Amino acid sequence: MSLEKKAEQLLAEAGLDTVPISVEQVAAYLGIKVELAELGEDCSGVLVRSEGRAVIGVNQDHHPNRRRFSIAHEIAHFVLHKGDTYIDKGYLVHFRDRESGSGTKWEEMAANAFAAALLMPAKQVRDAFKQQPFDLTEDNVLEMLAKKFKVSTQAMTYRLMKLRVIS
Repeated sequence: MSLEKKAEQLLAEAGLDTVPISVEQVAAYLGIKVELAELGEDCSGVLVRSEGRAVIGVNQDHHPNRRRFSIAHEIAHFVLHKGDTYIDKGYLVHFRDRESGSGTKWEEMAANAFAAALLMPAKQVRDAFKQQPFDLTEDNVLEMLAKKFKVSTQAMTYRLMKLRVIS
């Protein structure tokens, strides 16, 4: 099953289809506790699994849109990967077991793609794009779309390109 489909399925199971998607509700549906934390300048989020429980720590000093993406990214690790600890900085430290030192680029790319699909579901993005004539050369139009989904303009731009709504 594709990452898009997995994200769609999770949202459907959690009963969430209204944007902006509540990542806190997705986490709660999965039984994951989300906590704001002092993680330092370079760390955006962390997922820790232990004894059947999971906690996402998210950097309290980051912009709310960045925190939302970080939570969605850690949810992706929870759903897609089996490691116990993910610490997302400028690079990834992923402890799968005592012998493992680092995660893979593929895992990070997958987590980012899943997070984007979770926060910006394809159908809702396409519908929002069609609701009014967008001239993407105007910054405020892209900002309005990003605001609707509570994501950065950079994340929205990437998503629109990924969905081939823009080139």
